[in-house]
Amino acid sequence: MRPYGGIVISNCSFLIEITPNSSLLTPNSPQRTMEQKIVKYSVLSPLAKVPAYATAGAAAADLCAALEEPLTIAPMQRVLVPTGLAIELPDAGCVALVYARSGLSIKHGLCMANGVGVVDSDYRGELKVPMINLGTEPYTIAPGERVAQLCIAPVWQAAFVPAATLNETERGEGGFGSTGK
Repeated sequence: MRPYGGIVISNCSFLIEITPNSSLLTPNSPQRTMEQKIVKYSVLSPLAKVPAYATAGAAAADLCAALEEPLTIAPMQRVLVPTGLAIELPDAGCVALVYARSGLSIKHGLCMANGVGVVDSDYRGELKVPMINLGTEPYTIAPGERVAQLCIAPVWQAAFVPAATLNETERGEGGFGSTGK
């Protein structure tokens, strides 16, 4: 079992409400007014840590590496970092998005290999973080290190309809720098 964010976890399933750690709320902290969604999770490894928001105003919860030993990533090497967790989103109107941690990317060149990870509402496998080292030096991920961020967001499925013409806009077909530097 490993404690994280004041919660002790073991090899079993839980029902959690992903909320900020109340001890982080101060009189000057922004208060959450958004709707909260229940996200169920299962612990697949005793090395897993429960996703946790670092601050009361955080939009995404940290995902940690469920590693038995440090993992060194050479420059330009790609790896899949296990989290030891599986999740169940509340319904098809939600998506879980996995983003890189800004500090790891800017300081060490460690980024998501696929840009942004998309976890569909019907996926039940382990959350794994595809990472690439775009830096010039090897980077070692420590067991339990925060490696990515998990954001739960609303999503819609589009009904794609063919159209002979599209409405005109001021931008039109301009792209790739057309609006300025």
